[in-house]
Amino acid sequence: MSGRGSSRGSGTGSGSGAEREGARRRWSLGPPGGAVWSFPWSSGSPGQAAEEVVAGLLSAALEARRRHDELEFRRCVKILAQGQGLREAVDRALLDALNRHVTFAWQGGWQPADLVRLASRRLETRHVRLVTDAVAAEMRAYAAATVDDRWLDQLDAMGATVWWGRDEEYLRDDGDRTAMVACALRVIHLLATLPPLERLCPLPGTARRTPGARGGAVDERTLARVRALLAKAESTEFEAEAETFTAAAQALMARHSIDAALLASQTPGPGGAGGPEGRRLGVDAPYEGPKAMLLDVIASANHCRSVWSRHFGFATVLGFPADLAAVEVLFTSLLVQATTAMRLAGSRRDGLGRSRTRSFRQSFLAAYAQRIGERLREATGEAVREAAADAGRDLLPVLAAREQAVEARVEELFPTLTLVGAGAVSNREGWISGRAAADRAVLDVRRKLAEGGRAQ
Repeated sequence: MSGRGSSRGSGTGSGSGAEREGARRRWSLGPPGGAVWSFPWSSGSPGQAAEEVVAGLLSAALEARRRHDELEFRRCVKILAQGQGLREAVDRALLDALNRHVTFAWQGGWQPADLVRLASRRLETRHVRLVTDAVAAEMRAYAAATVDDRWLDQLDAMGATVWWGRDEEYLRDDGDRTAMVACALRVIHLLATLPPLERLCPLPGTARRTPGARGGAVDERTLARVRALLAKAESTEFEAEAETFTAAAQALMARHSIDAALLASQTPGPGGAGGPEGRRLGVDAPYEGPKAMLLDVIASANHCRSVWSRHFGFATVLGFPADLAAVEVLFTSLLVQATTAMRLAGSRRDGLGRSRTRSFRQSFLAAYAQRIGERLREATGEAVREAAADAGRDLLPVLAAREQAVEARVEELFPTLTLVGAGAVSNREGWISGRAAADRAVLDVRRKLAEGGRAQ
């Protein structure tokens, strides 16, 4: 945060010696580094002096966070929270910093869900709430018509709404102002140190909705049917029912994707009515490697590409809108099913009584991902053959052109990709169990599609 206090107690600040001595008595803690702040309230511009002091303290607090100097950080926080006559200046400064750094985050390629996800990984629940409110406050600057649908969907999913009357209310000190100031500063530090990300959609305020601009986007009724089917697959205790519901969902999405590709191929221009898009999906601990592998095989089977950013806890999936929707709903559901099966398998110990649970589960999920990839490729191939027979034409050139467009987009956004492993696979029992669980999630029962499609 920019700005420094203009009145360090070195004898160069304005105000008389008596005024500086009064400041020493009021601020027994002293500012960072053991210096003494001078507050020339009688100089005729108390508001300006308070803002200068606050700016210096905020800058010092953020620098302390950067250096991991927790003692210095707490000293700054205590002065900011308890300083006589500083409350309004502190609130204004915190709100301004939060707003500016959220705006900077958008410019750096971050989206609302990205900020909340990162805050959830690195900070606590209180900080996540503050990030959500700061996003809602900043988004007031844009007319809804100038915000991309993907942003609006994220804001809705986050519950990012302006629930307060005055902005100071969303800082929520709850009777502990020191904790509030510390919370805000930790959030500001997180936002201020964000690295740039790939920009996946227009910035707020610049989006322009044009009819047909997002050609090939998944039909919401289809997506609702798919989600209903997968919810049933996740909730049933009977494997045969889960197989039927999951297979019906996969078949429904695969056919919708092919229909979207055929429609787009009839529209002039590269990629049809719209080009490849991207969305970021969370890949959470534990066992991030196998989970990222599962997402990758699902993306590949649906003509998409997945790029895992381990440090931030997400993967960027690139593809056409209908395919991206298929990847997201299938990943969410199959991960739930895999996790349930893994937990039902229980814990493991070796002959000496030592825990082997982690290696078992790591191997379980890796095997599950590999086998699911095989089954998805089989199901996709069968769906393409059936659609080609119905259409009376070869669909491979159409699908190949879309995959080439996706590859070009990947190379544009990620020119320096490197391959990483999904983690060690060292537990034979876990591997065998994981493949067996994936076999139980078989995806090729398309005769149930009509029946399953009616499930709401």
